[in-house]
Amino acid sequence: MRPGNDAGARPETPRMKSIFIDCNHQLAPVWTRVHTAGDPQVTVNTAPYATADLPKLLAGYDVVLDDHSPMPTDLIARCPQLKHIVFLGTGAASYMSIPELRALGVTVHTIRGYGDTAVAEHTIALMFAAARDLARMDRGLRGGTWKPLEGTQLLGKTLGIIGLGGIGAEVARIGRGIGMEVLGWNRTPRPETGIRQVDLDTLLMSADVVSMHLTLGEETRGFLDRSRIARMKPGALYVNTARGALADEAALIEALQSGHIRHAGLDVYAHEPLPADHPFTRMDNVTLSAHAAFRTLEASMTLLRRALDILKSIGTMGR
Repeated sequence: MRPGNDAGARPETPRMKSIFIDCNHQLAPVWTRVHTAGDPQVTVNTAPYATADLPKLLAGYDVVLDDHSPMPTDLIARCPQLKHIVFLGTGAASYMSIPELRALGVTVHTIRGYGDTAVAEHTIALMFAAARDLARMDRGLRGGTWKPLEGTQLLGKTLGIIGLGGIGAEVARIGRGIGMEVLGWNRTPRPETGIRQVDLDTLLMSADVVSMHLTLGEETRGFLDRSRIARMKPGALYVNTARGALADEAALIEALQSGHIRHAGLDVYAHEPLPADHPFTRMDNVTLSAHAAFRTLEASMTLLRRALDILKSIGTMGR
């Protein structure tokens, strides 16, 4: 009898099949760099696809790695073999209904803390760009118009941070470093951050810059509503590198049009990709970036390494 074929041998656990369904041009070389021979095998798809094709693309796979692509419940329901979604980030709730998927037997895994510094630095970059009207002057110069614009000096100004997780705390650290007074608000007190925490109304009325860092969920969707925007300090700047749906978009647009909010620096939007004809794209007092705050080589390497570690842990659990 050949080794391994005796009647008492434990049957081999079937290998879980995994697919990275939306590996973009930026992540593809990072994936090659991070993935090692000891990691689980993963099918890597770099081709664009229509959301409606998800059942066909996911057929035969137990696990999907998802870099910010929608996973509609009705389509995932047509993927009976799928048991795990590894979302490359924290904001899975913006792209899928986690409770509905759980009811289907699909577990959603998220990854935290991989890019706190990257997002914080991008937040500060948008804050400076908004304060000094950099994008507007850049557009003007490229169009042949020389028009110096007066900006806002940030030294001594008050930075109000809504959400004091890893990113918010890092923004506070950098804000202090450039000489800003930092105020914070969190749904539960975070004394360990060392940030002076005040009630939300005090923050909104005091802050020259309001920076949003909440996690999006049903209880925070539309958190910065019309009444809270109205309580913001007139002429304040607003920066959002968290999730677009945390603010009432219509109310935000009105506040920008009226000048109540002087300038917004936005990396995230209620609907992505941002439509080319969206009002934000036609407003001089809005600086835009394409949901790129977390995209640095260092953050991407950490993100994909942690995703692979999750795949390993899923493999040890079995199906």
